[in-house]
Amino acid sequence: MGKPTGFMEFTREIPKKIAPEERKKDYKEFTNLYTDEKLNQQSARCMNCGVPFCHSGCPLGNVIPEFNDAVYRQNWGEAYEILSSTNNFPEFTGRICPAPCEASCVLGINQPPVTIEEIEKHIIEIAFKDGLVKPQVPEERTGKKIAVVGSGPAGMAAAAQLNSVGHLVTVFERDDAIGGLLRYGIPDFKLEKWVIDRRVAVMEAEGIVFKTNANVGKNVKVNELMREFDAIVLSGGSTIPRDLQIAGRELKGVHFAMEFLPQQNKRVQGKTIDQQLSIHAKDKHVIVIGGGDTGADCVGTSNRHGAKSITQIELLPKPPSERTIDMPWPNWPMTLRTSTSHDEGCNRQWALSTKEIIEKDGQITAIKVITLEWTMENGKLGKFKEVPGSEQELPCDLLLLAMGFMHPQHEGMLDDMQVEYDERGNVKANTTAYQTSVPKIFAAGDMRRGQSLVVWAISEGRECARAVDIFLMGDSKLEAKDKSLLHYA
Repeated sequence: MGKPTGFMEFTREIPKKIAPEERKKDYKEFTNLYTDEKLNQQSARCMNCGVPFCHSGCPLGNVIPEFNDAVYRQNWGEAYEILSSTNNFPEFTGRICPAPCEASCVLGINQPPVTIEEIEKHIIEIAFKDGLVKPQVPEERTGKKIAVVGSGPAGMAAAAQLNSVGHLVTVFERDDAIGGLLRYGIPDFKLEKWVIDRRVAVMEAEGIVFKTNANVGKNVKVNELMREFDAIVLSGGSTIPRDLQIAGRELKGVHFAMEFLPQQNKRVQGKTIDQQLSIHAKDKHVIVIGGGDTGADCVGTSNRHGAKSITQIELLPKPPSERTIDMPWPNWPMTLRTSTSHDEGCNRQWALSTKEIIEKDGQITAIKVITLEWTMENGKLGKFKEVPGSEQELPCDLLLLAMGFMHPQHEGMLDDMQVEYDERGNVKANTTAYQTSVPKIFAAGDMRRGQSLVVWAISEGRECARAVDIFLMGDSKLEAKDKSLLHYA
């Protein structure tokens, strides 16, 4: 334990951010790093609890008190070794994870929790700066060939783990660059793309082969993959969005969030956008339907475009600002979360249902909404009803639908592979062995569990890799959070 009295001496501080009006001028990350003194103080707040609930709060099972102690002692080699033993990509999670570990921090019972996410980011950035992150090339190769389809965080994690034990791994990505949602979903102001490129370069040096513009089921034949590879890992995203089935949905100016966000990522990278297909918020009244992270990303992007106004609406009622009796520690609390994008300017409204899209000459001009009244049943949200006479029209030139995703795309690769689907339309796979209905095909990440967090995708990729290794070799030396996965079943 770095400093037994640290949690009593120092309070929670997060690094300073560039002011909203200034950071809206570009698409760069805007959170500064701690000074050495502040980093030391924040790591000193870790209590080295007898039962560190942060371990179970983290989907990866990160060994948090131990790396906090190493940070306090400024032993960066040890801190990096501890962190990288459970997390392949702390540079991703340190930037875009909602930090469920912090919600489980014991200190958080009566004080602000330890800044675990920021400390994690600092460990990996110091490790890269000091040359601690080096390609780890396997000494021996097994000769087993594995195809990983999808290069998001689940696919990258599975590829890294499988390569580390000597398998020959090829990653197939249908887009023109590696990263999946990290590349063409998360805005640059949250995750600049050099961060992905830096990691991909390390993985390539370790022997992993990446193939872009490789759309399995189209220009890459499924039967070729089945014939050439000993195992296949399906790690694509949950890409079919929830739609809004109301009058006017077909109008010009109504788009899914994942039509809007990838375009801006490509603009930042200097890629040309077809002007006939361009979606831009400049001088427009923008409404975002959906209160989650994707919706917030649309808000931040619209702010940088120079929107005339931005309104984000949510079907659910406004959450409480703090834990209630129905959200006991250490469970994840459903409290109000304000993102940095909201700080930049946004009118947030809750408990609204969209009834109609209003148009003029085929272009959206407004939406009609109605207020909802929700009931509570046993401490949880129950049913809702519309409040008579509460209809209103909100001006809108650009409507962005950020209501979540249903399941992966079935047409093409998945249907051709004849894998089974679960009741939600995801690829059905064993919850411990990650095996689909086709024995040599495995599934991980959003494709298996549905829309989720980047940290869960990395966890799934790691667990799936262990399952594939056991399938091919009969045993595995790979780390696994799920200790029930001790043999192939």
